This record gives sequence, structure tokens and C-alpha cells, in this order.
Amino acid sequence: MRQKLLWVVAAVLLCCGVLSLKFCCADRTSSTTEAVWSEHIPQKPDYSDASLWITRDEDADGTGADVFYVVSTWEKDWWTADSVVCHYADAYDSTHQQRMAIEINGVAEYMAPGNRFFAPYYRHATIDAFVTQNEDTIRRRTRMAMDDVCAAFDQFLLQHDASRPIIIAGFSQGGMAVVELLKHMSDETYAQLAAAYVLGYKVTPEDTAACHHIRPATGEADTGVTICYNTVKDVKYVKPVISATCFGINPVNWRTDDTPATLHDTITVRLSPEYHVLVVEGYSGDEYHPYADLINVGDIHSCEPWLYSECLRSNFAVRTRQWRKARE
Repeated sequence: MRQKLLWVVAAVLLCCGVLSLKFCCADRTSSTTEAVWSEHIPQKPDYSDASLWITRDEDADGTGADVFYVVSTWEKDWWTADSVVCHYADAYDSTHQQRMAIEINGVAEYMAPGNRFFAPYYRHATIDAFVTQNEDTIRRRTRMAMDDVCAAFDQFLLQHDASRPIIIAGFSQGGMAVVELLKHMSDETYAQLAAAYVLGYKVTPEDTAACHHIRPATGEADTGVTICYNTVKDVKYVKPVISATCFGINPVNWRTDDTPATLHDTITVRLSPEYHVLVVEGYSGDEYHPYADLINVGDIHSCEPWLYSECLRSNFAVRTRQWRKARE
């Protein structure tokens, strides 16, 4: 029943978020050939402002982790009242916040119990950047978003108790942010990391070469590691700009080989050792509709935070306990 509820949440996510982003552009119709000479940049977030966060403290006995979660993409290009295009979410806009909160509150249902949970609103790049499937465009447009997340993380660290483990997690563009946070954090902060979870995004050889904090997880309980996975129906559906990753792990059995695992009695999940993605059988993912020939077209991108939620919740606790045990 709980899993079905999470799938319903995910369906709402698709209806209200990335896959039905038409709300924010209802007042403007533009030609794809129209030249754009300027763009609107939303106000820079001040992360000392509590209104820019969703937080939960559900660690009653003080034995959990501090979880820092980065939300995925929820907006498409929109226009200001004076017809200037914007390629970014507005962290202060109540409608943008409400959409991001759908996902944040959904994942908090399984990430927050037993932990302290923190998730910032940020100026994420709109889905239009990713639809280009051009790495240069994506990197250019996500630079400000990544800077926002790093600033939010620095604010989070100001109130973080160094005796507590840290878990960072993010989905899609939020997964990209997790990789950038690993590059951003100091060695001192990295020592407090129980694990980093890149859900539905890639880790590249360039990332691992640039950052000694990125260490692939090899099992269920290693700490200071990065968990990365992407889900497809067949390896031919790997999307280079999203899921062409250099390592992965199966979150059902925590194996890095192709040993199959059974999820919810009917779904078989196995890791492709060649492509490092999860190949699923017995699950169609039909509740996630295709978008712009980019996601949910043979891949099942939108399932990543929801399909494996019970596995993730359990694993947060395992790695948190292991981190604390190593410091006894």
C-alpha cells in the first residue's frame, strides 16, 4: 500500500512538474525562431532565510543522519511581464516553490524518518536546457543552479553538528548537484559523509578524475561512497546527457555485477556491468509519460526516487549506523 502511495505521488509529480510544465507559460506564445536578446535572472537566494527551505527533524533519539536533498527540474522556460525570457526557476516564487515542494515532501516521507532532513529551493535550470541534449548548453545553464546548491550546503553546514553523519541525495538535476557538492566540499566535511546518492543522473570519468571524494559504492554498508543508478527497459535507451555513467550499483541487492534482484515480488532488477544502468523487467513505468523525446522513452527516468524508496530508506539507516560505529 505504501509503495502504491509513492507511485501516486510520482504520478502527481509528472502531472504537476517536469512533464506538465505548461502552467508557467500560459500567458506567452513564442516562435522557436524568435531571437532572444536578453534573459531574466531571478533574485539570488539568501539561504539564511528559512522560507527557502523545507526541513524536518524526525531524529528523536539523536542517532540518525543529517540529510541534504536536492530537488529535480520543475520549471520550463517562462517570461516576465515585460516579455523577457527566463531559463531558471525563481527560488522566491511561491508557485515555483509549491511545485518543488511536491517532490521534496514526497521523498521526505521516507528520507526524513529517523533523520534531520533539509532541502533548499534553488534556481534550477529549466527543462529546456536538457531538451537540447547539448552538453555545453546544459553545463552553461546549470552553472548558476549548482552555485545556489553549494551556497545552500554551506549554510546547512553552519548549523550542522560535526558529530553527526551527513547524507546528500538528489534526483536528476539534483543528482548533478550531488556530484558538484562532492567536488565543492572540503576534506573535513567529506569525513562526515555517510554516503552520497545520485538518483537518475550520471557520474563521468571526468568527474571522478576531478574529485577524490567520489568513490563508487561497492556494497550495502560502505561509507563515504557515492551511490549512482539509472533505470532503463533496455541498454539501448541510455540517454548520454543523463544516464551515460561510468559506475552504478543495484539498490535492491547492492551488487555491482549483473546478479538479479526481485523488487515488490514481480519486478526483476539487474545491473548492466557494461553500461552501469539498471535494466528492469516486469515493470512498464507507464504512469510516467514521455517528454520531448528525452525522458521516459525506453528509460524510466521519473521512477528513480520512488520505485526504490523502501531500499533507500533502509540503506540510509545502514550506512548511518556504519558511519557511527566506525567512530566509536
